[in-house]
Amino acid sequence: MIAAQAPLDVEKIQQETQYWVEKAVIGLNLCPFAKSVHVNRRMRYVVSDARTPEELLKTLARELLLLQRSDPDEIETTLLIHPGVLTDFLDFNDFLGAADALIEDLKLDGMLQVASFHPDYQFAGTDIDEIGNFSNRSPYPTLHLLRETSIERAMDSMADTDAIYEANIATLEKLGLEGWRALGLKTRE
Repeated sequence: MIAAQAPLDVEKIQQETQYWVEKAVIGLNLCPFAKSVHVNRRMRYVVSDARTPEELLKTLARELLLLQRSDPDEIETTLLIHPGVLTDFLDFNDFLGAADALIEDLKLDGMLQVASFHPDYQFAGTDIDEIGNFSNRSPYPTLHLLRETSIERAMDSMADTDAIYEANIATLEKLGLEGWRALGLKTRE
């Protein structure tokens, strides 16, 4: 007998993700391009009830196609939050290859891409609790669906996009783990 899983509290999950966007992504300026999208309400938040990678892939396909068909002045980007699947970071990281293959299968390569955020995000070659990993730590596993044109526009507006990563590391090192917690942001337990 399979135990029933508790229903997701969609509103709470969306609120916690939006709080993270406001306090970390925008508040710490981890992504200098996020503020205008957020302020102008062109960021779509979708909480998926997927429980398997296959279900998530179907949801991802629907959301990619919806984003591609939408007016960028209405929806510029989508955060696909999936708390019921790929909670293990290594499984999540492996899934990103399937996400990229899906973009190619849908003939959206060069138009859309997926960025990744996870509560246990860990860059290769780092220790799990290094503060630099927090630049990609979100409250729940999240796929960020982006338009290539938005990325190009953002890159054209900055002289050195590599400086973003370096600034993020400096900001997070100055903030430290206690500073992250003081913002009311979740950390690994």
